[in-house]
Amino acid sequence: MRVAAIMCVLMLAGCASYTPRPLDSNSGALAAPVAQVLEQQASQIKRPWLAPVAVDLSAPLTPDAIAAVTVVNNPDLIALRARAGVSDAQVFSAGLLPDPTFSIGISKVLSGPDTLHDLSSALGFDLNALRTRAVRRQQAVAQDKQVRLDLAWAEWQTAGQARLQAVRILRLETIATMARASHDAARSLLERVNRAALRGDIAGDRLQAASLAANGAHETMVASESDLATARMELRKLMGLPPGFPLALAAPAPLAAPPSAETLFAIALENRTDLAALQAGYEAQEATVHQEVMAQFPNLGLTLNSQRDSAGNFLLGPSIDFTLPLWNRNRGAIAVERATREALRAEYDARLFQTRADIAAASAGIVIALQRRAESLADIPKLEHFADASRQAAKRGDLSLETADNAEQTLRDRRMQLAQAQQNCDEQMIALELLTGTPKEAWPR
Repeated sequence: MRVAAIMCVLMLAGCASYTPRPLDSNSGALAAPVAQVLEQQASQIKRPWLAPVAVDLSAPLTPDAIAAVTVVNNPDLIALRARAGVSDAQVFSAGLLPDPTFSIGISKVLSGPDTLHDLSSALGFDLNALRTRAVRRQQAVAQDKQVRLDLAWAEWQTAGQARLQAVRILRLETIATMARASHDAARSLLERVNRAALRGDIAGDRLQAASLAANGAHETMVASESDLATARMELRKLMGLPPGFPLALAAPAPLAAPPSAETLFAIALENRTDLAALQAGYEAQEATVHQEVMAQFPNLGLTLNSQRDSAGNFLLGPSIDFTLPLWNRNRGAIAVERATREALRAEYDARLFQTRADIAAASAGIVIALQRRAESLADIPKLEHFADASRQAAKRGDLSLETADNAEQTLRDRRMQLAQAQQNCDEQMIALELLTGTPKEAWPR
């Protein structure tokens, strides 16, 4: 009894204990000490595609700093990293040996010559669990690898979306400034034309044209400011920052023409973690198929039985139980897992096809965007010279103010087109980086 009591105490000492951990509601405000911790964490982050970078939330943030803060502080990524701990626990669980089973019983003789109690006990071992332990651990390790690779792909995509919103904000700020200037100029022209129409100096159709131009300029200004506000809100959300948190952004690096689509596809094959995650998932499914094939053989269970009957006879002997593979033989489960393996193979092939097509489309799109940007840049000097000359002529009285306003508006329109072309180039380049799974700085030139 003492030995049994000591064994029970030792087994209980090794058991896990339960500790409740209730949810904590937080307003989401980023206090100053929290901001300092965030800056420190973002400055120390290490990823294959992101080197440690100094982060100061009060200074203009570079694209790398935006990516670092996003990876560290994005709520969805934090949840995914916590979820990845589940797969680590599953690997640990798959490597554990099954506990043996133990039973004990006692029977009292109610009538008869024997006076002793009938005692029986049994110690059982699951041999099938031991047989499949290696393949189950192989499956768990592959699934854990898939989860980690999916997490890495989610981090890369989320950081890319944050960088995309950042360049969009920079270009939309330029567009919104031009749109406000066009709106002010259109309203000023409408007021002058309205006064002239009241005096009877001009016809009514010119007043109607000026009114339509002012309304169009107002709609353009409202749309640009709305797009800018949406982009700012989306960036803060991706970075895990409160809605009113002030952000300053640094200008991105100049763009250069990307390599060929085939070169970029080869880079994607090597570096895209979602493709590697699909490969890991296929490895896990291979282990599952192997496990189901092994399950068609008899499931063995070994039990050591001991008994003392009421006459005082001691009995000891093993017993083995197993399933007879006559009709089922686990054929249904094998067929399901083999079909699942073929589906995963088809999914991987489809992802490769989609990757090649997306990279080709993005490469063609960025070439067109760079051409349009070059065309807009080429027209700007001529339009600037014409607008300056028209304004000087209007001051001398050689041209009407309306003609000078139209020349300046043409220049603003072309500058807005240039900003839109630059935004398109930036977005296409980031999209191409996301498709290849590699920053453009690592592309061959």
